[in-house]
Amino acid sequence: MVDQNRAYLFKKRGIYYFSKRIPSDLKHMYQVERLTKSLRTKCERKARSQSQAMLLKLEDHWSKARLHNDVLFSKSLNQNKAIKFTESVSEYLSISGVNRGINFEKAVQRASRYLIKSVGDKDLKRYTRANANSFRDYLIEKGLAGSSITRTLTTIKAIVNFAKREHSLNINNHFVGLNYDRSKRVGGRLPIPMKDLQAIQKRCVEIDDELRWLVALVSDTGMRLAEATGLLVEDINLDVDIPFVSLKIHPWRPLKTEGSTRDIPLVGQSLWSAKRIKTMSQSRYAFPRYNTMSVTSSNTASATLNKWLKSEGLSKYTMHSLRHSLRDRLRSVNCPAEVADQIGGWSNKTVGQGYGHGYRICDLTIWMQRICLKYATEDV
Repeated sequence: MVDQNRAYLFKKRGIYYFSKRIPSDLKHMYQVERLTKSLRTKCERKARSQSQAMLLKLEDHWSKARLHNDVLFSKSLNQNKAIKFTESVSEYLSISGVNRGINFEKAVQRASRYLIKSVGDKDLKRYTRANANSFRDYLIEKGLAGSSITRTLTTIKAIVNFAKREHSLNINNHFVGLNYDRSKRVGGRLPIPMKDLQAIQKRCVEIDDELRWLVALVSDTGMRLAEATGLLVEDINLDVDIPFVSLKIHPWRPLKTEGSTRDIPLVGQSLWSAKRIKTMSQSRYAFPRYNTMSVTSSNTASATLNKWLKSEGLSKYTMHSLRHSLRDRLRSVNCPAEVADQIGGWSNKTVGQGYGHGYRICDLTIWMQRICLKYATEDV
């Protein structure tokens, strides 16, 4: 039996391509007889999967085309219609976003929201260099770091270039070559001074609610806010010799890197927070207000908690500052870089560091206890 998906594949310079002949009743709408698309993979298994998805999408679109005189692969159409940015985003995600994961989709949607909010959703041919400069200025005024601006602009450039190729548009990509300070860092990247950290930890105990448990948990584990926000109660392990939190991938909350899957000792205020969650929680989620079965709303949590930090006199800092503070605290006690990387889930492995299973939880605890003894106060 012939594998149908394989029948539409061919290789060129090691890369798989999808190719399918245009149905005879639709040939009048095209300038070519066959549609060809790079799948951008050398893996046959992935190529077959993408081929199947593309074939189903194409057949469905052709069925609609017979009714609505429209075609998915508009690159080869004998027409020059206006294409709005939002249309290009949808097409970009449906084709280039295949098997790229939820983080890719979120990044595309976030960058697109920024563009639309700053200069509007236009026909691609109507964007000007002035619009691109205004968009760049919007990102700078928003307080994004240089690296974040680069990622956002790269996404927008990719969407416009994709539309140019797919629709044979004779337009300039005005989002290329914009000038800005790529080395700029934002306040949220600064570590919180120890006296301010101690004050915040005290306030968490005084207020003693779900939001403050989240702040306290992050402050003495160095977790990314999204990591902590998406925890289950069962991820918190207290009935063991060394209490710890287990970070693993959940359907509603992916992890940023391979090294993000890890166990972190619970000490100081993170241990206090964990005990409060275990005692008080009536949900399977550690922070139920920010979780559903499909998504963790870490951006909402970030906005709320950053606003609270500002109300406490820490307008220069954000929740992410707590993660930077933990790294500095570990440096101050001469914690080995490999240990710090494992605690924080920082991906910075050399070839040698990639061997073995890493440090034991008891080894990590020694260093975590040292920073708590040095910086935490007795009455916190």
